[in-house]
Amino acid sequence: MSSDLIRYAQPGALSRRTSRSLIRLQESAEVAQTEIEVVAAVQAAKADAVCAVAGRAMQDVALLSQMELQLAQTVPLASGRLAAIADAAALSLTGVVGDTVARLRRC
Repeated sequence: MSSDLIRYAQPGALSRRTSRSLIRLQESAEVAQTEIEVVAAVQAAKADAVCAVAGRAMQDVALLSQMELQLAQTVPLASGRLAAIADAAALSLTGVVGDTVARLRRC
């Protein structure tokens, strides 16, 4: 037991090495917390962007559908062509929403 040395320290006093280790640990915890907050903010911004683009696309599709109906009632013979144009536009808007999601994944 003579090889077991117990270091004397004043109560409440920490060695420099222990203090530095605790400071490094606290700093790394703060960095990790900041990284988590930044990731959360970025993800929230991405979600907001997708919702904004999807909401706008849905509004535009609704307006296209309403316009298609009104024009088809005015000129019934054009209803097939109007539907084709409205469908193409709606598919294009769907593509825009998909592109937005894909681009945001790369950010």
